[in-house]
Amino acid sequence: MEYTLDEGAGAGLRLGLILLSTDETLEYEARAVIAGRDVNLLHTRIPASAHVTPEDLQLMAPEMTRTAALLPAGLSAVAYACTSGATIIGSDNVARLINAAHPDTAVTNPLAAVIAALRALGVSRIAMVTPYVAEVTGPMRAALGDAGIEVVSEVSFGQKEDWTVARITEASTEAAMLAAAQVEGVEAVFASCTNLRTFGIIEAVEARLGLPVVSSNQALIWDMLRQSGARANGWGPGRLFDLDARA
Repeated sequence: MEYTLDEGAGAGLRLGLILLSTDETLEYEARAVIAGRDVNLLHTRIPASAHVTPEDLQLMAPEMTRTAALLPAGLSAVAYACTSGATIIGSDNVARLINAAHPDTAVTNPLAAVIAALRALGVSRIAMVTPYVAEVTGPMRAALGDAGIEVVSEVSFGQKEDWTVARITEASTEAAMLAAAQVEGVEAVFASCTNLRTFGIIEAVEARLGLPVVSSNQALIWDMLRQSGARANGWGPGRLFDLDARA
């Protein structure tokens, strides 16, 4: 029997996602963006400690290339889906380790994606909401500062345990966002962590504050689409997806 070939599922737009073994949220929120669209989101999982500390996060670096190699070749972009991990390991190191398995492929992570998103929105003074302990928020605040983004206000849930983070209610995160934004000069709110649910509240908080809201998952998906050349206006929540996502 003869057959024909095409570009496969997703019409050639194939995104690779390296999830933490402890992450319970990103896949759920990503479905809200890509459902019914010609995008093939392919997942693999990297071994991760249940505790979010700098020491535990650094342990993912030696596993990065091996885990990335589990994804098929020919991807439009690959993302390492951990904001705190990218902060501790470093965005350049993450890209180098993934490119060892996927040469010449665009690589992103939530920290790099959030920086790109905030720049695209034209903001540099933010309120930050995290679930992390101080040993993680400090380096993240410094990394944002190095990119020209000043954290003028910060609220944290002070959690080390990823299982707990995945169960923090959106109402709790919304209250934290609103509280963090009550500082003069805040231009946007950033909610960090791929395991923290935000998609149900981003637009409500934007409406309340009159400011853009960026979350790790929202920015990561936006940046993967942007780097893949996709026109993703309106695909996801918030003002970020009102922008043309194409690089």
